[in-house]
Amino acid sequence: MAKFHFVEDYERLVRRLRWKYSLDEAMSRAVGGGGYEQIGQIEADIVAHAGLRDGQSLVDLGCGSGRLAAALGRKMSIEYCGIDVVKALLRYAKKKSPKNYRFILNRSLAVPLPDASCDMATAFSVFTHLLHHESYIYLEELHRVVRPDGVVIFSFLEFSEPDHWAQFKATVDVQRSATLPHLNQFLERSQIELWADKLGYHGLRFVGSTEAPWRTSSALGQSIAILQR
Repeated sequence: MAKFHFVEDYERLVRRLRWKYSLDEAMSRAVGGGGYEQIGQIEADIVAHAGLRDGQSLVDLGCGSGRLAAALGRKMSIEYCGIDVVKALLRYAKKKSPKNYRFILNRSLAVPLPDASCDMATAFSVFTHLLHHESYIYLEELHRVVRPDGVVIFSFLEFSEPDHWAQFKATVDVQRSATLPHLNQFLERSQIELWADKLGYHGLRFVGSTEAPWRTSSALGQSIAILQR
């Protein structure tokens, strides 16, 4: 069975980084190009701002090398399940996280968890590397997995953000001269609003890429959508 483009892209990227850098540096660069501790703390502040509390459960789709898991392990006591497509990233994430955290290798467009089995689900820097129909299917799956009134959070790139336009221009320049290491995909808020309506989400709200209403750390740099089931 053929692999999805995002599996091949990230397996190749991780192999190249492992060859070029130390393990810690490679694992940091594999998820957003670096800033492992800083970005993990921002993501942990985002989920706390969105309502995650001690004793609740979180599914982290595209958990990568565990920057959110590591930060949450220092911040609160929760049930955590991280899902990713690359074994090396999951091994590193497990080393950086509390022993009760679970990690699952999953290379399909389904989320391998029961219906209504978690309080919150996240997809940080995931839909930024998927085709639109793939993102929609994952968003549908996350709607199934979270409990009624549960929360789904994902980050995205949008053309209206000046810093994101610069990233798009850089992507164009790389494509002209070489092969991109992975897909960089943009979403618009109107598109997310339509998806949320079609999938039965409510209470959609956005946080801009330079905003930090959690006030405990800086902005993420990507825009954020917070949806309620």
